[in-house]
Amino acid sequence: MRTLRLVGVAWWLQLKMRSRSAFDGLLSLLYPGFFATTIFMMFKQGDAAGPALLSAAVGSSAMGIWSAVSTTAAFALQMERRQGTLELLVLAPQPFALLLVPLTLSMATIGAYSMIATLLWGRLAFGIHLTIADPLGFLVAVVVTVFAIGMLGMLIAISSIRYRFAWALGSAIEMPVWLICGFLVAVSDLPAWVRPLSAVLSPTWGVAAMRAAANGQSPWADLGWCVLTAASYGLVAMFVSRWMVHSARAHATLALS
Repeated sequence: MRTLRLVGVAWWLQLKMRSRSAFDGLLSLLYPGFFATTIFMMFKQGDAAGPALLSAAVGSSAMGIWSAVSTTAAFALQMERRQGTLELLVLAPQPFALLLVPLTLSMATIGAYSMIATLLWGRLAFGIHLTIADPLGFLVAVVVTVFAIGMLGMLIAISSIRYRFAWALGSAIEMPVWLICGFLVAVSDLPAWVRPLSAVLSPTWGVAAMRAAANGQSPWADLGWCVLTAASYGLVAMFVSRWMVHSARAHATLALS
């Protein structure tokens, strides 16, 4: 219960802070509209039918969630370092990795706004009528996908703690991840050597579950794989954080100064 309370309170605090951030707030407002407009125009030019447009809407909305996390998560610990609070996080009695979970989850939660914005934009601006066949399964898939992307963001944040230009790393992996995960291009259409990479990335399974629920198919198998991969990120992040903190303490390099 203490752990849940810690995550809940810290998540709410981070959510309020990021909702008032000009950088995060501007990106959250602009990205969904930009992605949705570009993608819907491409699909409309190709005379895409209803299922294809629904798949495009789900993929573009997931792009908004991932974009809200990728660059920001990589840069999150750099901001803590600049503000002088990174040392306090490391010295806290709770595990360092656990303190990062609310941080990246708050980013993914703000990104979840893009789901609603994308669907509304498609309906109002392009006249696209989208029907979700399994609303409950779709809602569960959205929640699990937000959690999975948040866990992936936590792993990225911890892995880039010693990298001075972490924001560049986050920007560099933004497009390859949503391409490999099949947000817009089906994973089956990707080269064979890319598909194993898709399988180990949790957003792949989350987006597949959302599409399955939207089309009236069972999303639960994809959701199971999504939760499994997200949990593995948490385990890897825990071990990486211990090693990074121990190395930083041993070499006095936490502040990179």
